[in-house]
Amino acid sequence: MKIHAYLIFDGQCEAAFNFYAELLGGKLELMRFADSPEAGEVPAQFHDRVMHVCLTAGDQVLMASDTIPQYPHEGIKGCSISLQVDNVPEAERLYAALSEGGEVQMALQATFWATRFAMLTDRFGVPWMINCVVDSQQG
Repeated sequence: MKIHAYLIFDGQCEAAFNFYAELLGGKLELMRFADSPEAGEVPAQFHDRVMHVCLTAGDQVLMASDTIPQYPHEGIKGCSISLQVDNVPEAERLYAALSEGGEVQMALQATFWATRFAMLTDRFGVPWMINCVVDSQQG
């Protein structure tokens, strides 16, 4: 069994996942509502929205879609996407990119459990945690 996060957006899915693919690396597979055999069941103004997207980076997968009126969306609450990184420079890079235009709940800093840790919500409304337990660059 594998457990994967699935995010729901309200029209920002493609922009968010293009950003995540550039930031995290990996391959995007995207399908729009217009490409679905059920496209006739979706109002035309929502055909360009993302029905399903999958970002595959190594053996990690992050998936998402946009919402449509039949399935209202209240935002992402009560969870975070957690990134476990191997070194401080990578934690700093991710923190800088994800926090730009977003809201920081806890700035990137040393904690009693990690060399660096941060909590933030990116400009797309997705909550993230960045955790670097041991800096592999320090040997």
